[in-house]
Parts: sequence; C-alpha cells; structure tokens
Amino acid sequence: MSSAESRPGAGGREAAGPRPVRAAAHDGVDVAMTVNGTPVELHVPARLTLLDALRERLGLTGTHTGCEHGVCGMCTVLVDGDAARACLLLACQLDGAEVVTVEGLGRPDDLHPLQAAFGRNHALQCGFCTPGFLMSSYDLLSHEPAVAEEDLPEQLSGVLCRCTGYRNIVTAVAETARAYPGGPPAPGNCAKRVLTGRGGPGAGAPAGAGGERVPAAEAGAEDVAIRLPDAEPTVTVDLTSELAVDEDRLWRVLDDVHTLARCLPGAELTEELGPDRYAGRARVAVGPVKLSFTGVAHVLERDRERGRVHVVAQGQDTGGARTQGDVVLTLDRADGGLTLRAAADVYLTGRIAQFGRALAGDISRRMFEQFAESLEQAAAAGAAPVRPGAAPSALGLMAHALRRRVRAFFARITGRGEEGGRR
Repeated sequence: MSSAESRPGAGGREAAGPRPVRAAAHDGVDVAMTVNGTPVELHVPARLTLLDALRERLGLTGTHTGCEHGVCGMCTVLVDGDAARACLLLACQLDGAEVVTVEGLGRPDDLHPLQAAFGRNHALQCGFCTPGFLMSSYDLLSHEPAVAEEDLPEQLSGVLCRCTGYRNIVTAVAETARAYPGGPPAPGNCAKRVLTGRGGPGAGAPAGAGGERVPAAEAGAEDVAIRLPDAEPTVTVDLTSELAVDEDRLWRVLDDVHTLARCLPGAELTEELGPDRYAGRARVAVGPVKLSFTGVAHVLERDRERGRVHVVAQGQDTGGARTQGDVVLTLDRADGGLTLRAAADVYLTGRIAQFGRALAGDISRRMFEQFAESLEQAAAAGAAPVRPGAAPSALGLMAHALRRRVRAFFARITGRGEEGGRR
C-alpha cells in the first residue's frame, strides 16, 4: 500500500471540512486553488476531476492518466501536503487547496534529490509510472523519513510499474532516505508563473491583484484593460541590433503605428480604438499548429527624447490559445551609431505554449530579429517589407532556431562565442 493509503485522511480534504458544493453534473463551479505555487481560478463542470483540470485546463501533463479508478497511482499529487489520487478528487472539492504536481518537484536545471536519485539508479524505463512514484515517494519520506528499507516495497506498492522496474525504484528511494534522514527537501519549482492550459472557458488564468481573473482580449472594445499576469513570463526576449539607418527616418516608422505593427511578422492593426489603443490580428504557423490571434495593443510610451517605445498587447485565437506581451524598444545613440534594443516579457497559454519554453523562446527571439530587420528596411524604404497579415514561415523559424542551437552547442565545446552582428 502507498504511504497515502496508510494514513487516515490522506489528501487532507475530508479532515479540512471543505464547504459543501451543490451543483448539477454539468453546472459550472468557480474554484480558486494554488497549483505549484501559482494561484489559479477555474470555472469548471462540477463533475470534472482534479486530474482533468490539471491536464486539460492547466497544461500540467506530468500527472499521468492511468486506470482512473484510483488503483494504479499514475495520477498521484500532493493536496495540502498529503498524497492523493487526482482521478478520485473533483476539482470543485479543492477550493482553497494547495496542490503540488511532479512539475513542482524540481526544475530541469535543478532536479529534486528524488528525481536525481531516480536518474542515477535507472529507476525509470518508459517513464509512465515515474511521476506517480516520485510524488508517492516524496509523500512517504516526508511523513516517515525513518522508514526501513525492507518496508519500502510494501509502502510503495500503491503505484504500479508496467516495466517491472521496482528494484531500482526502491534503491533510489532508499538512497534518498539515507541522504536526508530528516526528510527530503521541499519541492523546488513552486512559484508564480503562467500555466499553459488549452484555454477556453475556465482555463487556469493566474489570479490578479485582489483575486480578479486576468481577462482575455476582446478586440474592438475600447474599454479593454490589458492586465499582464503577476507571474514569471513564459519567454523573456532581450535582443540588441545595430541599425544602419538615419534616426529621423527610423522615428517616422516608430511614430506610424500601422507600419510599426507590419514590421512584426504576421501582424497588422485593423482598428483604432482611441488614444494609443489599437485592435489587430496576428497569424502564427509553427509545424501543424496554425493560430490566428485577434487582440488589442496599447502604446504606453513613445518618447523620442529618451529613445523609448513601450507597448503592451494581448490576443486570443478561436481555439483558446492566448498571448500577452510587454515590449520595450530602446534606441541607443552611443559611439555615433544607432543601436536598437528589444526587451519583451511574453506570456503564452494554450497550444502555442505546448512547444516548451526553450523552443518558444527560440521562435520568439527569431520573430523579434525579423522585426528589427523589417524596421530597418521600413526606415530606409519608407514602407514595411512584410505583407500585411502574412504568417511567418514555420520552416524558417524552426530552421533558424535549430541552427542557433547547433552553433551554441559547438561554441560551448570549442570555447568560442557565437559570431555575428545581430544576437
């Protein structure tokens, strides 16, 4: 039996005495919880399980779907500090709960000691049971750090391994228990961030100040407020480009918001909503994923004297993917030349975020590189070179991202930095 099954009240929801929720099976219920350190608000059907809420609404697919009867342990998570089967809990039961999934245990560059021990001891084969074993093992060692090694097979038997790798799993857990006799370190990847669910009604938007849901874009509404999440960006872009163009001609483009928007691949403005507010659309095609966003942009600052343009924007496509951005362009006139710096915090949810942070970062950086190139050409020619509404080339973006990674790899192994004017 697992450690969660051996303790009365494991999962904490019965003992905590949650407020009763009465709703028909398909009625929507508002739920606010904290998942891996991120406050989220969900509007979900009363019958939706925590497992489906984590995977479908919040994009946390590390919690695996197995038997959906509470037998196999694939969906084990921590609820208020105790192991629980996510397939047996309804999301509407967890108002006010703290949930930790395997994604919250450690980071790729800083694994939790349990994760590192599993890797060292080859305690994962196909990986299907690994999240369940990690969370169940963490729960066991947290509550019973002095568990005897000979008792581990029975204590961990509540999670089933399809590859029969139990011996190595027990070895990894025993190694961690010896290294941390007082109990394992706390989960190391719990912090405010944007969760990358599939979007649509009830998607897990981070709670904003005062608990309000961060709104999706509603293009064409003059009173739309662009509120960026109080969380870690999905992608951070910081690029510097040397521009061989006259500053006055460049500012003609920066002052013409329609031309400026067309310099960003696949984007164009469609309507002026009021002072420095605009509606627009953007198309992105990466591999099989083709998205068409509609949204709004607000120019917060355009200061020629300081050489600074500050824009915030948000958009949503019909499939529920959402994007928000905080972009600052800065012109530096040092050494007689003109340098453009583009700094952006980008928040992605839905299908567009499912490429992973590294690839999404590569593609975002390439788009901003193309923006700088188009901006320079527009200043020289007096018109944006990008056809309005044209989606950026998926193959081009992907190929460039892969080339950058290959160059970076060889630069690391040869000890040389990347070369090139733009970076």
